[in-house]
Amino acid sequence: MVHDLYEIIHRRRDVRGEFTGEPLPDATLDRVLTAAHAAPSVGLSQPWDFIIVRDTALRTAFHEHVHRERDVYASTLDAEAAERFARIKIDGVLESTLSIVVTYDPRRGGPAVLGRHAIADAGLYSVCLAIQNLWLAATAEGLGVGWVSFYREEFVQDLLGIPATVRPVAWLCLGPVTRLQEVPDLERHGWRSRRPLHLARHNERWG
Repeated sequence: MVHDLYEIIHRRRDVRGEFTGEPLPDATLDRVLTAAHAAPSVGLSQPWDFIIVRDTALRTAFHEHVHRERDVYASTLDAEAAERFARIKIDGVLESTLSIVVTYDPRRGGPAVLGRHAIADAGLYSVCLAIQNLWLAATAEGLGVGWVSFYREEFVQDLLGIPATVRPVAWLCLGPVTRLQEVPDLERHGWRSRRPLHLARHNERWG
């Protein structure tokens, strides 16, 4: 069982081009969301919500927005980086079975959230833990997840009717896949190399 957990952690990928679009059983989606909802949270605030997006028009509108933002980012790159970036697929919004937008409500559990008095972002960290749970559960189910980050929060709030006080933290594409890549996309396309653990490890004090 322990080995299975480590295998899932290392098999997890940020999926872009491998979605099949096949249906996802409701029971499977419920298990994945239940795992996400079981994440630890500061002060047991559970500041997340999950918006399931299946509607083609909504996904198409978001996809178009993402690609406008891709062009904005590409315009900031030098020629060599732009050439590498052009090879990278940045989303599977239209190819995946559905999307899940994970949000953060800083008012949840308030006004005084136990454990957040000194670290304002502790609630946001909690949402990230829920996202990681979702991602690992999906991987265990043989599904792919892709986190789309080329968007403006205000656009997603308006598109999905999210209150101005609630942040859309992640637009996740979810669904069956043909496979999970052995090597992550950004490494395969030469964008960056993985940093080895020994460079990130410190003992007692920094450095």
